[in-house]
Amino acid sequence: MGDKVVFDSKGNLFLWKSGDLHTNWGVLKEKDKKDGVVTTHLGNELVCLPASFVDKLEKITRGPAVMTKKDIGIILSNVPLTKKSKVVDAGSGCGVLAAFLANISDNVTSYENHKKHASIAAKNWKLLGVKVKAKTSDIYSGISEKNLDVITLDLQFPEKVLMHAHKSLKKGGFLVTFLPNIGQVSKVIDEARKDFFHVKTVEVIEREWIVEGLRLRPQNTGLLHTGFISIFRKL
Repeated sequence: MGDKVVFDSKGNLFLWKSGDLHTNWGVLKEKDKKDGVVTTHLGNELVCLPASFVDKLEKITRGPAVMTKKDIGIILSNVPLTKKSKVVDAGSGCGVLAAFLANISDNVTSYENHKKHASIAAKNWKLLGVKVKAKTSDIYSGISEKNLDVITLDLQFPEKVLMHAHKSLKKGGFLVTFLPNIGQVSKVIDEARKDFFHVKTVEVIEREWIVEGLRLRPQNTGLLHTGFISIFRKL
């Protein structure tokens, strides 16, 4: 029957693979595994549905900082990704950005020189059911892949990759950097001007709303600054 995701009334999420599922609301028996409303042994009703890619993201192994979905969404909507796109991602971290890229493209390579982080990323890619070619080499030393459509860099010093990126990207190819500090962004843009066109730099602010009958208002807190995303095109 495949993996399932179970939601409680508070929006909490449980992944259900096999066997009985133990929750705060009671136990769900494997024999009762089905899509729709399911009832625990305590009589509490939960909702059970097929587990999707985004559901499984909530249960990945954490370690290094994870790029947020709000930032990943901007990246995916500003680069031309298809099944055949050739993509290199660097600073794998937990592997989340690479996983989103690989959920679209069949040709994603991710560089991560920290062995523990690389191991976490590989475990998460398996959970999410995506195929990513993992490299534990240092991208500051070079990029062996050529004729690339997209390169994404979640690194402390992306300016050190600019020369390698220019050699590996096809004409008009896209380079994306993710940095926490605007001073870092300014430095990269200045150093990239010779070989790249700076399309834009954005910061994404997310504010969720409460919509419950007549209770209509924004949440008291939002997902504010996480980083600056810069988009470049190879000249």
